[in-house]
Amino acid sequence: MSSNTSFFGDLLTTIADRGRALLDRNTRTSGATKAATLVERCEQLLSGRGEASGVALATDILDRYARMKTGERIAFFEALAETFGPDRARLDAAIASYGRTGSDAAMAELHLASEPRRQELFRRFNMAAGATLSLVRMREHLMDAMVHRRDLAAVDRDFGHLFSSWFNRGFLVLRRIDWSTPANVLEKIIRYEAVHAIRDWNDLRARVDSPDRRCYAFFHPALVDEPLIFVEVALTKDIPGAIAPVLDQSRELLEPEKATTAVFYSISNCQRGLGGVSFGNFLIKQVVEEISREIPSLTTFVTLSPVPGFRAWLDGERKAETPAVLTAADKETLKALDTPDWAEKAEVREALTPVLNAAAAYYFLVARTSKGKPVDPVARFHLGNGARLEKINPMGDLSPKGIAQAAGLMVNYRYVLTDIEKNHEAFAGKGEVVASPAVKKLLRADAGARALVPVS
Repeated sequence: MSSNTSFFGDLLTTIADRGRALLDRNTRTSGATKAATLVERCEQLLSGRGEASGVALATDILDRYARMKTGERIAFFEALAETFGPDRARLDAAIASYGRTGSDAAMAELHLASEPRRQELFRRFNMAAGATLSLVRMREHLMDAMVHRRDLAAVDRDFGHLFSSWFNRGFLVLRRIDWSTPANVLEKIIRYEAVHAIRDWNDLRARVDSPDRRCYAFFHPALVDEPLIFVEVALTKDIPGAIAPVLDQSRELLEPEKATTAVFYSISNCQRGLGGVSFGNFLIKQVVEEISREIPSLTTFVTLSPVPGFRAWLDGERKAETPAVLTAADKETLKALDTPDWAEKAEVREALTPVLNAAAAYYFLVARTSKGKPVDPVARFHLGNGARLEKINPMGDLSPKGIAQAAGLMVNYRYVLTDIEKNHEAFAGKGEVVASPAVKKLLRADAGARALVPVS
């Protein structure tokens, strides 16, 4: 695949270089007119030329964009929003025609006319060598701009629409990451790890080259050396409740054929510009299939997941005059979280555990966003994929990051293959959080009465 990709990349570059000679390039364009010049060239690209000129134009536009500063990029995004929407005249005519005739031909024309012109523009950008990654990076810039410019949301929706097609599951390739993987990819695994930082190359090797560890990633043919998402897996005999033993390089190694449990302890999305494109559910299901074929003794598939929103929610509860779940005694106990060395004291951890258990049960089973969804984003992901909330683990991650984002809390989600579809339907259709009896028992009796969504 790499040799073919290289060949076509070289071919496109050659076409682009030859086509550039056909373009009238003004290399002394002032900064104030860069966006306008880029818009003009986009119009030229949409107007249609020969293949060589089209590739050259697309390459030239992306090269110019790459040299733009933040303000110039925003001006370009504004033009994409204002100038490259649907052709209004064509759309009005198509609406009128469909209203008169209701024919299939009129319906087809209405469909074509309603598509924003920028979608075709992005497709033509993609003729350039390496353009797919450039467009992913362009969307990252757009997402940064949208923090203050929500009026650019239509452009973002068009990126999302196209990326959902371009990065369809059928195009993705699952590859195991091990010590024989090219170094440039391994470097990106270190850089993109978003859950439990990889300290150095020795740490990486322990995670991908130990007999009881696995790492898998999805790749796309257009981004050969760029992982889209990857998952790290620990092979164990039991469901772990803490991350430190999993990451311990001095642990006693387990022979793979003696493992009964596969633990997904880190899932990292690598390309922020592909936000909203679902990879994780496909990744988990395919890794389960892949690893089950390799190690038939595996019967249990669980995560050991962070709870990134728990500490902020808990602090809000502590400050509230009428908290939803905490008693006055709970608040007093939780004051220990304000001391920097609490995690080092066994008696403090012991006192905190029942309070954190009860608060976490409410957080997962009862608390909801304004849209009626579970508060925690990781919970929404796994529950939406058909997992069940298996176990709450106070003191699961006592690293500085784990304490800061979750007061040390971690949870296990369990994937039972025969129940995935049923659990997904319960969550997606009725908003039910499927949880084990052990988790439900942690919910205080009076908490269920205040649930916005019934606990089942």
